[in-house]
Amino acid sequence: MPADDARVEGNTRRAARGDEEAHLLPPAEDFDFDDSDFVEIEPVTRKRRCGWHWLAGPANPRAHAIKPLFPALQRLPVRFLDTHIPKQRYRAVAFALLVLFWFGAFAPLLWASQRPIPDGEGRHVVNLDCVDTLWARRNSCGPNGVLCQPFSNTSFAFRCPADCAGVQVWNPRAVGPVEVTYRPLVIGSDVYRGDSFVCGSAVHAGLINDRQGGCGKVSLVGRQSDYASVERNGLTSIGFDSYFPVSFAVSETSNLTCHRESREALLLHSVLFTATLSLFTASPPWFFFPTFIAGFAHVAFVSDQPYASFHNISVLPDHASTFAERLLPALFCAVVLYQACVRRALRGLEAQIEKTLLWLGGFWFGALSNYSFGWLPIQRLRLHDLEQQPGAKLSLAAVVLVVALIAGQQIYYFWREGRLLAYLGLYGLFILGILLCLALPSVELRIHHYVVGLLLLPGTSMQTRPSLLYQGLLFGLFVNGVARWGFASVLETPGALRGDGAFASLLPIIGTPSISLGIVVDALSTISLTWELPPAPAHMEAISVLVNDVERLRRFFAQDGGSNRTFAWTRPGDLGLPGYFRFAFIRDGVTLDYTKAGTWFANGTWIMPGQ
Repeated sequence: MPADDARVEGNTRRAARGDEEAHLLPPAEDFDFDDSDFVEIEPVTRKRRCGWHWLAGPANPRAHAIKPLFPALQRLPVRFLDTHIPKQRYRAVAFALLVLFWFGAFAPLLWASQRPIPDGEGRHVVNLDCVDTLWARRNSCGPNGVLCQPFSNTSFAFRCPADCAGVQVWNPRAVGPVEVTYRPLVIGSDVYRGDSFVCGSAVHAGLINDRQGGCGKVSLVGRQSDYASVERNGLTSIGFDSYFPVSFAVSETSNLTCHRESREALLLHSVLFTATLSLFTASPPWFFFPTFIAGFAHVAFVSDQPYASFHNISVLPDHASTFAERLLPALFCAVVLYQACVRRALRGLEAQIEKTLLWLGGFWFGALSNYSFGWLPIQRLRLHDLEQQPGAKLSLAAVVLVVALIAGQQIYYFWREGRLLAYLGLYGLFILGILLCLALPSVELRIHHYVVGLLLLPGTSMQTRPSLLYQGLLFGLFVNGVARWGFASVLETPGALRGDGAFASLLPIIGTPSISLGIVVDALSTISLTWELPPAPAHMEAISVLVNDVERLRRFFAQDGGSNRTFAWTRPGDLGLPGYFRFAFIRDGVTLDYTKAGTWFANGTWIMPGQ
């Protein structure tokens, strides 16, 4: 054979062999990350297997793809761009202008409502969080409240954020003979007890609008008594029938222009910005990442703001610092989740209106979970909290049932695509990790908002209408959890979980008191209370006594060897008000649990519950 013919024949054989090998390569989608090169995958015929091998999927697995309803209408926004802005550089300019339009309205509205402002006397208005009070929790004010003075003849202007009326105490707070939990801490009416939430009291008094927040003036009026329980402006205050050393009243401020929060306007603006992106953008990354950042900014600055420094003149510096701290690691997670989940769900999708309604609608529903899920009586997934919250267990059971039904639906979709085995393996690793966390001693597993999103998002990596909705919702939960609370640890110590809650510690045993009643004018009535020393193995250092929820005694046993075990309290004989006494041991400088309130009634009788 001539050399030229042999060379031609060899090239022909190599070309044929190359074509044959090319057919054996995996589809280009498995390796290609360019969204413009999407190709439909032809179904691959498999031999049907027996036993558990049926989990590999049907004989002809097929990737799901949404066929748009009214396709001409849904493709209209993209066709509009193709017709009027066909060149990529002009589209980039249009995108930049859209982003500038969003930021150009978002930033001024935010600055107007949160910038420092002076009051009528030239002092800066103090920013308060919804839980700020004039009296510290438990005994943090020290004996006789010396660390929380002054008690009267003091006033200052304040500004409250929106939505403070729904802020509740999650751990029991002592208010005289009762312990208050899962309700706003507003004690009294017109004049409020010093440990009341100032902003909640301002809403109760009708001074500020709960939907917008606002400004006011708080005036300390010293010792008051007989705080009434009144339902007003959607809040029912707590009654207290005795006296407290510090009280306050709220009133309007003169010569002060208070710019209230524009949460509705800011939300509408952000939603319009992301909806425009969704409708006119067919590229998944150009839609996903700006939407993610806009939602993150809205939660961090507007809808569910993190806590700021105590009594500052503007919350913007604190919120900007927190936003920058949490956004960067959140974006890293978003990039990973985009490659793993979002590309499969949005790539090649031409249903622009359905994407906007399902994915984007679910995203904002989840990002605003403090509103959309605020009606659920579930605050924390701890057995102790579930037992205290009425209806929490039933609500949790309903949520678990809904999630189980959704999981079954998604499992079926994965099976049809032939990807079930891989995802069962992934979730097997998740379950193994959770079991390992549960087995670790001295820490408890916490499933936060962002953890729910991270765990469940891989199960939405397909293009079906339910998956679009679930994926958007889970990304919204992830954004809300990280922007509001940060990447909180999934393993927390009992002390961190307890917060200001109960220790379940040893309680003092109180003996029968000695009571002397003043029966003449200006005479004093006296009650003398004694307690038993704690057992030596308990290693208690001191005892604390509250009278009407104010610490009046802190006595260390080492000072006198524990021989002085008496506390005497006097009051005017004609006071006509009860007194409430609670006792707690102190260990390692920490005040442990107080007893139930013993009541010294106005007529001189004494009752100590449980003793």
